[in-house]
Amino acid sequence: MSFPLLTATAALPAVGAIATAAVPAARRTAAKWLALLVALATLALAIVILVRFDPGGARYQMTESHAWIRDFGVRYELGVDGIGVALVALTALLMPFVILAGWHDADPLETGSRRWRPTQGFFALILAVEAMVIISFEATDVFVFYIFFEAMLIPMYFLIGGFGDRAHEHGEAAASTQRSYAAVKFLLYNLVGGLIMLAAVIGLYVVAGNFSLPEIVQARANGSLHMATSTERWLFLGFFFAFAVKAPLWPLHTWLPNAMGEATAPVAVLITAVVDKVGTFAMLRFCLQLFPEASKWATPVILVLALISIIYGALLAVGQRDIKRLVAYASISHFGFIILGIFAMTSQGQSGATLYMVNHGISTAALMLVAGFLISRRGSRLIADYGGVQKVAPVLAGTFLIGGLATLSLPGLAPFVSEFLVLVGTFTRYPVVGIIATLGIVLAALYTLVLYQRTMTGPVKPEVSAMPDLRVRELVVVAPLIVLLIFLGVYPKPVTDIVNPAVKQTMSDVHKKDPKPEVEAAK
Repeated sequence: MSFPLLTATAALPAVGAIATAAVPAARRTAAKWLALLVALATLALAIVILVRFDPGGARYQMTESHAWIRDFGVRYELGVDGIGVALVALTALLMPFVILAGWHDADPLETGSRRWRPTQGFFALILAVEAMVIISFEATDVFVFYIFFEAMLIPMYFLIGGFGDRAHEHGEAAASTQRSYAAVKFLLYNLVGGLIMLAAVIGLYVVAGNFSLPEIVQARANGSLHMATSTERWLFLGFFFAFAVKAPLWPLHTWLPNAMGEATAPVAVLITAVVDKVGTFAMLRFCLQLFPEASKWATPVILVLALISIIYGALLAVGQRDIKRLVAYASISHFGFIILGIFAMTSQGQSGATLYMVNHGISTAALMLVAGFLISRRGSRLIADYGGVQKVAPVLAGTFLIGGLATLSLPGLAPFVSEFLVLVGTFTRYPVVGIIATLGIVLAALYTLVLYQRTMTGPVKPEVSAMPDLRVRELVVVAPLIVLLIFLGVYPKPVTDIVNPAVKQTMSDVHKKDPKPEVEAAK
């Protein structure tokens, strides 16, 4: 039997989480280093998966399959296609930076407070989330996927509610109340989505007799499994609702600004750059493959919801006073682009959507982590409390600018390529939708440049006059992300070569072909 590489990639951070939590209370620094080493080892395994993956080979590679709950047809089945392997690599890549950026976020509170923050628990929970997200990207058994799709809510709940941002304009008591509210709202929204999905998962088993994604797709393709139109549509809606909450898609998005605003910056990155990607990934893997006809039936409504997310998220970002909530609303707009690309039902749109998941993860991580470093220095999330930072901390301001320019999809930075592909892919099939979506780009330029102008330029405010520039640890966090943004902006081919074959297979599953270009015949 070959080495179970996929299981090892998920099991390593899970075991690391247990080991980190078991470190004695007085050995906080040891717990941090252990968590970082585990994250780096997981990244090494993800790189091995990436190298071993053959884009021209079988659809699901490095597969594992073992009987689990025989009476209910549940098998422990793992496998990665091009989309899954790209997102496993993204998750493993970001985790060391998340841990380094949060190095002091769970240290004991300031002198004068009797309350302590359990450092070991903070880093153990981060590793637990990594393990569950990775196995979600690898699972090809619907029931296995569902278990970890739901289980990741538990560590995220404690990360949001127990280790929130210390910078709050109304003091620690108000901050604690807001953290609790944000954590409960996150949990309730996602639990409701998960419960509806559970009903759909049970319904799928009743219809198909098993939970294996490849077997169900194959049975539908060869005609041995037939779903009534109404049944397929109800099952699709059950799955899609849960994924739309996680994504988050308007109007199921309202938990995200609260969660990102109250969480520490590294946990906010974990939410939007890692956990939320499970929702959009699952739309591609499960909604389109299991329910192709229902996906096409729901496409007009989903495109409208995606458009609303794009415009609504961007408009609210323009009016934000809070830096972190601005990034949260910008992410809602970006997820609208991703979902737009998925349901445009073109190869350019879906390739762009997958590339957007990767690029958005990197760009949002860069912007949010630098914003976190900025907030930790000033002790405030309010934009109005800053001004002239570029004169006292030019490196911090420069990296903040690059992260912001990536957020508005400036040509030459990674998100531009993915956003361009999404818009081209949408325009070829739905030109009106594509035209309206471009308004999101204009609004992105507005909220990003206004944010930079109000925080970094102008007279130096007395409260920031002694602000230190980025330290070595912070540069180690930000510099690789900036390099990746530039590299993938100039040369996205390594990612597109991996994801394009999987996108073509997904297009085949839904029986869609790209529209032929309308070219006037030469006279």
